[in-house]
Amino acid sequence: MSFFQLALIATVALLGPLLALPRKWHLPVVLGQLLAGIVIGRTGLGLVDSSDPTFTFVADVGFALIMFVAGTHVPVRDKAIRPALGSGALRAGVAAVLAAVVGVVIAFAFGTGHAPLYIVLLASSSAALVLPIVDSLRLTGPKVLTTTAQVAIADIACIVALPLAVDPPNAGRAAVGAAIVAACALVLFFVLRWLEDSGNRGRLHDMSEDRKFALELRIQLALLFALSGLAVLGHVSIMLAGFSFGLVVSAVGEPRRLAHQLFAVSDGFLGPVFFVWLGASLDLRTLAGSPRMILLGICLGFGTLVVHGSLRALGQPLPLAVLASSQLGVPVAAATIGSQLHLLEPGEAAAMILGALISIGASTIAGSRAARSFSEAAPDPAGKGPAGKPSEGGPAITA
Repeated sequence: MSFFQLALIATVALLGPLLALPRKWHLPVVLGQLLAGIVIGRTGLGLVDSSDPTFTFVADVGFALIMFVAGTHVPVRDKAIRPALGSGALRAGVAAVLAAVVGVVIAFAFGTGHAPLYIVLLASSSAALVLPIVDSLRLTGPKVLTTTAQVAIADIACIVALPLAVDPPNAGRAAVGAAIVAACALVLFFVLRWLEDSGNRGRLHDMSEDRKFALELRIQLALLFALSGLAVLGHVSIMLAGFSFGLVVSAVGEPRRLAHQLFAVSDGFLGPVFFVWLGASLDLRTLAGSPRMILLGICLGFGTLVVHGSLRALGQPLPLAVLASSQLGVPVAAATIGSQLHLLEPGEAAAMILGALISIGASTIAGSRAARSFSEAAPDPAGKGPAGKPSEGGPAITA
């Protein structure tokens, strides 16, 4: 990867803000970035190589940071989150039951024998896509909060369940890795909470601000990358590391100063690089000669919409239900692992990606409709937006 390619990535990523510029369209920024990646990547012009180690690593850093910021958006300290978690877990559970039925039917119809994998795909949501959409469209309210909780729970559960569905022999190792990451995040909460209560955090903050050391950002990033390293060693997604640490920071309290810094680093550089890389890694050309796999992808895509859209019966507004169906991380991981282990039929990996793209297109339209009912203008672009606002009296645990 060269500086010229990095300049190209940064330039094409501007398609995200350009498409999102007309307010009446209500398009999320991530959509344009994904499309830009598809155009310059494996499906399109081939101007960048998504398998390049440097490109992949920078994208992974962006993914970890996106999930960290997404975790800080969850208002853990708000009492309203408790009933939202209960309702979100219920909806995620119902979606899993419906996914089991639809997944078995699809596997039987196509004779692939991959019902467990399809069930995980159909039940999953993508916090990395949904939460930025919620934030960019400034969706707010109790129903949005419940949907956010549902997406987070479904995403984490499916990330943990994916190895069992794709690679059962290594599922135990992945479960142990997930438990270690979660335990370390819990320890960090108690340590950082003690630093806050003891006043050490405040003194460090004052010194940092006076000397312009930016210690808030430095320390948070060091801890985030350490947890991400544990996740990689434990063979679990760095999504779990980033999101769990974001929840820790939200539970202790995040200052506006850190929110501005993270907004600049994430939304200004590393986040766009991740979404462009994600689009560039998709190879939709493999579907061209396989009508059967195209049909499988369509069934997976619309099956996902049926599973999540059915939650309207539980009182969830249809636009939010369809928005929660957006998925990409789990299908990409499933396609990658399945291809590496030679467990999938030719074209099946691309079919899963096609199904994910159908869900993304539907969730984009749903987000636009949801913005008409649940959007709330916010003057601070680095604020917490819809899912949660920065704590006025609860500064972060580092300074």
